[in-house]
Amino acid sequence: MTAPKAWDGALVRKWLERRLAASRLDQAAADRRGYEAQDDYDKAAAEEWACRTLSAGDCADDQAAFAKRIKELIAQEDYPQTGIYDDAKFERHVRGHLRKIAKMTKANEGFEKTLRYQ
Repeated sequence: MTAPKAWDGALVRKWLERRLAASRLDQAAADRRGYEAQDDYDKAAAEEWACRTLSAGDCADDQAAFAKRIKELIAQEDYPQTGIYDDAKFERHVRGHLRKIAKMTKANEGFEKTLRYQ
């Protein structure tokens, strides 16, 4: 039986930074594709919002504080953002990304995957 690995705040911040950059690239690509890619744009904007919000502050240094911050964000009523196409889909995508990050946080795995496409 292996011991659980320690929480690595620097790795989490690096992962958030990489996902933030990837989501911006995805938004630009969706924007170039036009009307049929509006949902892809909203999805990438939602990931950018989630990663940018979680990057702000120092909660990534502590696993419990990070998990608490994610729960607070999921419970939020709305997520203010300009330039998106469909508010309801955007909010659904934000919650989806936050739930994905919450699962990664609980299991303390997946943050080492820093490639653009996941």
